[in-house]
Amino acid sequence: MTLETILIACAPVLAIALGVGLIISFIQALTQIQEMTLTFVPKIIAIFGILVFTMPFMYGTLTRLSDTVFDLIVSGGF
Repeated sequence: MTLETILIACAPVLAIALGVGLIISFIQALTQIQEMTLTFVPKIIAIFGILVFTMPFMYGTLTRLSDTVFDLIVSGGF
């Protein structure tokens, strides 16, 4: 349950990072620019942007998970 929740919460950020990385790598391959730092700035900007938009979703998902875990602890187990 915990791993599924974490994957669901992190999926948008990971997908954007993967997509931006692939696009930048494709552009680098086409133009033969092999600058390693070129990939970091667009990824950081894209990740920050998607975090701003998905933070309420992530917060809600992780809050529900923590509520469930605390309820299980109080009830004495699974």
